[in-house]
This record gives sequence, C-alpha cells and structure tokens, in this order.
Amino acid sequence: MPELFHALNASYRLVRAGGLAALLASAGAIVLPAKAQDANGAKPASTEPAPKLIVATPLAGPLSQGLVVIPYQVENIRILPVFGKVAAAVSPRLGHLHISVDDAPWHWLDASGEPLVLQGLPAGPHKITFDLANANHAILTSETVKLVVPEGAPGHQGH
Repeated sequence: MPELFHALNASYRLVRAGGLAALLASAGAIVLPAKAQDANGAKPASTEPAPKLIVATPLAGPLSQGLVVIPYQVENIRILPVFGKVAAAVSPRLGHLHISVDDAPWHWLDASGEPLVLQGLPAGPHKITFDLANANHAILTSETVKLVVPEGAPGHQGH
C-alpha cells in the first residue's frame, strides 16, 4: 500500500490533467466502464456491497501511558488520498475518514489507512468519532469510541 500512496503523490500532475482513471488502473484499481456508471459518473449503489467501518478499542498498553492508539479497518472501500467527482466513479470505491474528538465543531481528514494515534489528550474521558466518507466527503457510516486517559499518564498534558 505505501507504494500506491507514493505513486499517487508522485502523479499529482497527471491526476489534475484528468488522468485519474489511467493512474488508478496502473496502480491495480479497477476503473468502471462508462456503461456501468450513472449520469453523474458514479457506480450505482446497488452493485457494490455497502462499505463497513470496524473500529477497535484503544490499545491498552499505550493508553496506560497516555498515548491513544486506535486500530480500524474498512471493508468494501479503499482508504486513499484521492478526492472529487472522478474519484467517486472508481470501483472499488475510494474513501477516507473524518475524525473528531469530544464533539468538537471541527474535524480532520485521514486518508492514511493507518491506526489513529493521538498524544497529549488531557486525563479523563474522551470520545473519538470516526466518520467514513466517500471521495466527495459524504458520510457513509460512523463509529464512536469512548476512552479514559488515566490521571498521571506520562504522555498526557495535565490541565
């Protein structure tokens, strides 16, 4: 997967020039033929299984030290840093995560496919929300993890 990520980053100009289909095809992705797409260029939802987001509990060892590590996996979608209308037409579908902490009014985007790692959360209870989004940022499904950063953990910021 790192090779694909580097190939995508190195080919940014190709993507901007409209070569996303060729780039993804060369990287091993399957690009839909035009007849299998709807008028907006997206594959009809009924032909692909629904994406799934499976979020694990935070790893206990790191959490006891104030470091939050939350593994996750997805099914029926590929996590990649590729966005927009053209990316929405690719099969298997592409997506990314919107992550928020403690119901903050803002979130950040993660397209790494790697476990979520947070350091410096204050001691006490927290809620981390994972929103699985498609290439156009529409939320497909969500999972929330509740955790407690222990008081006195070396990696937390005391407040």
